[in-house]
Amino acid sequence: MRLFLAINLSSEMKAALTDAQRTMYDRGVRGNFTPEENLHLTLAFIGEYSSSEAVMDALAGVTFTPFELVLDGVGRFGDLWWAGLRESAALTAVVRRIRRALAEGSIPFDRKRFSPHITLIRKASRDAAGIAITPETMTVRTISLMSSRRGRNGMVYTEVGAIEADLL
Repeated sequence: MRLFLAINLSSEMKAALTDAQRTMYDRGVRGNFTPEENLHLTLAFIGEYSSSEAVMDALAGVTFTPFELVLDGVGRFGDLWWAGLRESAALTAVVRRIRRALAEGSIPFDRKRFSPHITLIRKASRDAAGIAITPETMTVRTISLMSSRRGRNGMVYTEVGAIEADLL
């Protein structure tokens, strides 16, 4: 199984992201746009791993309270364009707790520095600078363990586990 931990986005946030993608397309940008149903924020990429149960066991002690995510700008890594998020101490803290729990549970994961972004398009044919994004907000109450597999029309993501926020 190919696994990753992510925040699945609200329909309102996805609408703001697909509006930005539509603007890119209308301005002549072509490439591999992320389908609306696959828009998410990756917190930790595990990759090929045989046991989602072992991952969930490692994460059993990870707690968090609901927090806000706010879309904030568009940027790029080479020909990959992404939507950014407003700086969030709560997001940074939960990612740190998740990664520590994975390490302590001997679950392998990509240890690259966390850079919060939501991929809009890969292999963009041209510059998408100047694209505005609506600063949509959502409350995070669930962090999902996702599996990904290649389907007929691209990647298919399925939730295989979740951590729920502590409600005070």
